[in-house]
Amino acid sequence: MFVTPMVNLYTNDIEAGIRFYRDLLGFTETFRTPLDGTPSHIEFRLDEFTLGLGSVEAARRVHGVDAAPGSPAMVLVVWTDDVDQAYQGLIAAGVPAVQPPHDTGNNNRNALLRDPDGNLVEIVAKRS
Repeated sequence: MFVTPMVNLYTNDIEAGIRFYRDLLGFTETFRTPLDGTPSHIEFRLDEFTLGLGSVEAARRVHGVDAAPGSPAMVLVVWTDDVDQAYQGLIAAGVPAVQPPHDTGNNNRNALLRDPDGNLVEIVAKRS
């Protein structure tokens, strides 16, 4: 039996990732190692979702993996109340845009951005 799934993103700059996910998207830090200095792994929580950030160096050292952050193999989706307002706030904070807010199917409004490593982040809201 499997329990407690989470996504772990590898990052070239864990401090920039912390600022993006914690300060801009509102995730809450729940774990970090090591406790002092720059972490090699950190976990965040938003509602019932856990997101981990691990350094590229730690991926290589611990798992023997050559991680390539920013490859568009996945997108992290975060729901918000107002896509246009959230998008403007993220753009004003210097977050790179991929696609501005636009209406999509299912009565949704979406926008696509990139985190500090170039991973895709999609913000979505129901249209009012």
